Amino acid sequence: MNFLHLMNIGNAKLQKFICLKVRFLLKKGNECNNESIKTVFIYSIHLKIDFTFGFMKLFSLVLFLIFSTFQLTVAQRNVRDSSIATPLIGVHYGGNFTAGDLADRYGYMNHVGISAGYKTAKNWYMSFDGNFMFGNQTRMTGLFDHLVDENGKITDINGDVAVVLVYPRGVNTNVSFGKLFPVLSPNSNSGILFHFGAGYLLHRLRIETNDQVVPSLELDYKKGYDRLTTGINFHQFLGYSFLANSGAWNFYGGFYLQEGLTKNRRTIFFDQPDVLVSTKTRLDIQFGFRVGWYIPFYRRMPKDYYID
Repeated sequence: MNFLHLMNIGNAKLQKFICLKVRFLLKKGNECNNESIKTVFIYSIHLKIDFTFGFMKLFSLVLFLIFSTFQLTVAQRNVRDSSIATPLIGVHYGGNFTAGDLADRYGYMNHVGISAGYKTAKNWYMSFDGNFMFGNQTRMTGLFDHLVDENGKITDINGDVAVVLVYPRGVNTNVSFGKLFPVLSPNSNSGILFHFGAGYLLHRLRIETNDQVVPSLELDYKKGYDRLTTGINFHQFLGYSFLANSGAWNFYGGFYLQEGLTKNRRTIFFDQPDVLVSTKTRLDIQFGFRVGWYIPFYRRMPKDYYID
């Protein structure tokens, strides 16, 4: 397959974009030949296939756990009369406002995640959860001022006005430990839930130029603007947890607080090349609410047999 021929069939923007990727990924200066393009093309296809199948496997596993265990949640159980021990698999959503150092960069953040935990017969609670963080409020200004031309515009590789979009993104993982207090509840397995924990936090700025090519904002150059920050994470939750006497309506909700002790992981910011990047520990705070639904895994109650 002649990849240069395929490029010539396409538009000039595609040709320049592929050559730009070749130069960055293969570190071959201005070299842009058929063999190098083929290498990048195959590499990109493998990445997309690996990501797609990985995501499909994870999604299929979650669906399998949800639907295969649905019957377990309606199995015979003694939730109403006694406190039981049960694993808990859950999904949740959280809405969070920012404070501390994080508020200087981003506004409202959404959290979507999954959790796997365990509640003991004495209502002690422990779990592990992972969350994807996203939003659309960026409070940093002047990030790309040095890329603006005399007309006040950023232009792409073809000289067209470029549309540059920025979004806050991040992830966090946590290990939690807490206690359920069966008050204001229909059974001994529901009530006020408090837990706290620690984990890992990462957040950064995602930069998108869609189908346009802006050389100063492509590939590794994005790292000079993305404000990658990581560190340890602490959190506290106070809310209400409900396990139904029967059926699959098992949910929880409450107030959520998160404190991240983080540090900048880039050594230079391209928009502030003459300013030293701070190496001090940051205090990244998020506070808001979290609501979730989980699947408890109940043991089937033994059947009673009577012999006359």
